[in-house]
Amino acid sequence: MASKGSQNGEFSFATSPTIARGRHGLPKIHTEKKKEEDEICHDDSAPPVKAKTLDELHSLQRKKSAPTTPITGTQGAFGATLSEEERHRQQLQSISASLASLTRETGPKVVRGDPARSGETPRVEHVTHHHYAPTFAVSDSALKFTHILYNLSPAELYEQAIKYEKGSFITSSGALATLSGAKTGRSPRDKRVVKDETTEDELWWGKGSPNIEMDEHTFLVNRERAVDYLCSLEKVYVNDQFLNWDPNHRIKVRIVSARAYHSLFMHNMCIRPTPEELENFGTPDFTIYNAGQFPCNRYTHYMTSSTSIDMNLDRREMVILGTQYAGEMKKGLFSLMHYLMPKRGILSLHSGCNIGKGGDVALFFGLSGTGKTTLSTDHNRYLIGDDEHCWSENGVSNIEGGCYAKCIDLSREKEPDIWNAIKFGTVLENVVFDEHYREVDYTDKSVTENTRAAYPIEYIPNAKIPCVGPHPKNVILLACDAFGVLPPVSKLNLAQTMYHFISGYTALVAGTEDGIKEPTATFSACFGAAFIMLHPTKYAAMLAEKMKKHGATGWLVNTGWSGGSYGSGSRIKLAYTRKIIDAIHSGTLLKANYTTAEVFGLEIPTEIEGVPSEILNPENTWSDKKAYKDTLLKLGGLFKKNFEVFTNYKIGADNKLMEEIVAAGPNF
Repeated sequence: MASKGSQNGEFSFATSPTIARGRHGLPKIHTEKKKEEDEICHDDSAPPVKAKTLDELHSLQRKKSAPTTPITGTQGAFGATLSEEERHRQQLQSISASLASLTRETGPKVVRGDPARSGETPRVEHVTHHHYAPTFAVSDSALKFTHILYNLSPAELYEQAIKYEKGSFITSSGALATLSGAKTGRSPRDKRVVKDETTEDELWWGKGSPNIEMDEHTFLVNRERAVDYLCSLEKVYVNDQFLNWDPNHRIKVRIVSARAYHSLFMHNMCIRPTPEELENFGTPDFTIYNAGQFPCNRYTHYMTSSTSIDMNLDRREMVILGTQYAGEMKKGLFSLMHYLMPKRGILSLHSGCNIGKGGDVALFFGLSGTGKTTLSTDHNRYLIGDDEHCWSENGVSNIEGGCYAKCIDLSREKEPDIWNAIKFGTVLENVVFDEHYREVDYTDKSVTENTRAAYPIEYIPNAKIPCVGPHPKNVILLACDAFGVLPPVSKLNLAQTMYHFISGYTALVAGTEDGIKEPTATFSACFGAAFIMLHPTKYAAMLAEKMKKHGATGWLVNTGWSGGSYGSGSRIKLAYTRKIIDAIHSGTLLKANYTTAEVFGLEIPTEIEGVPSEILNPENTWSDKKAYKDTLLKLGGLFKKNFEVFTNYKIGADNKLMEEIVAAGPNF
């Protein structure tokens, strides 16, 4: 307790009768050790840390990661008995080889680790290449190290993105919000495929095809540009991952990118290797060089803008220049699978897939707005995947390790599974959020309407892990028919399934100049024309062959309008569509009675439990029968016109299969 002095304003302490004075008359503080008998409480003080510097203390905070799965033996992917140090050395050599220029004798000097972390001893490697290309004098890039951030964890990638990439933030749910720059969607007009002696005959070229040709030399020019840019950076991100959950047909992919956002995106979207699989990864089957914002040279042959997405199937490489939109990597790999898998007799599919508790598998095909995601997500069934699949001799398998969901107008009520999957580890692309609370406004389209979330598939509670299943029992083709003339459901024979699969129909509602809205037919071959590599009839023939062999049934389900076209009719209720899907899953719809509709020749059930019988035949729901017939013929004509591009393609020596497919379309 202190009392104030009367004259000089100093404080005096009443706790001690005599006080030693120090400099300026201030009291000295005396400390003395307590006697053991004087202790009145437990001494909970901790011993001091062992570190003598802050750097030492920070190094103690992080311990070295160890494989969580045992390494079975020491036989490496390179065919020799390898120590851990040797495995790491060969990993770096493999990455150096991937980043090598085609005009130099050695790959870049690569070092593993973050350049920002001081005190870490780098392991430096480069690899020598033997070829007949001209070599040049040493350059500045050959004198520097390229730091490799290899298969970082989501937490590490969060740190990198937030520290180094402007526009990266942690949202209130824990997801990482980021921006994809000027491009907020794919650039299909800038996608190129090398046309050589092999691909000239194998791939689908010409009218309607997504494949735009480029030559080998131009690809190498763009590859050199991307590799030089990546090697000029202080650090690059390298992901070694897998495609296809079927272990017999798994593809090893390597993604080299300039952004933590891209690395985390692919970490989520590809299949994540176990530590043991990563140690024995070896040489990849396919490599992506993603130079992101660094543009291509517009004066290069075949270039039409500063963006170019180039694929060389012979070299098993893909180059991305002038776009930071991460979806280019995902869909580029899907295009690769559309080429590689059919060569193995495996059908690659742009579809959703789920499996019932009894083991019955269903495939869902549909373009945007048809309800593919909503209908394939069923809490009474397990999700195998939402977008990309393979159908092999073993059954179905998901190609990916994650989901890429649209976020516009997302709500907890409408899509609870997607909503709950947006948490730590998820990438949120181009969303808008509150600057203080970081709460995302999914209705805000300020950046783009194409807002997306990329997350691991295990974030979905009813996902089936591993993502594989037996042969499908049902193949469901979804169409949102805004013309209102297709039945809510119809059973298809094999020829009809092929016809509608090749057509890939839905209808969009577009505004005309005078403000009147009318439906617009949209066709996308195989329900994914932008990604297929071969002619659509090849995929259709494989689908029919597998359906016939394994006894699968085809269905056409209309989730669009009834009782009139858009503007006069009404949207078919989701509850009715779910009842239809349930009847397909249970097998009861196979036992129903059917009638045949005119023009399209579709088989329509007369009764489904929980669905009003009067809406099953669309003609019954139109009050103006003439308008119905005119609209039906109009849509039939649109189908015929769209199919003209395919009719000249022969399947088999006698071409009978193509004739059967054409005959399964509208007839009038």
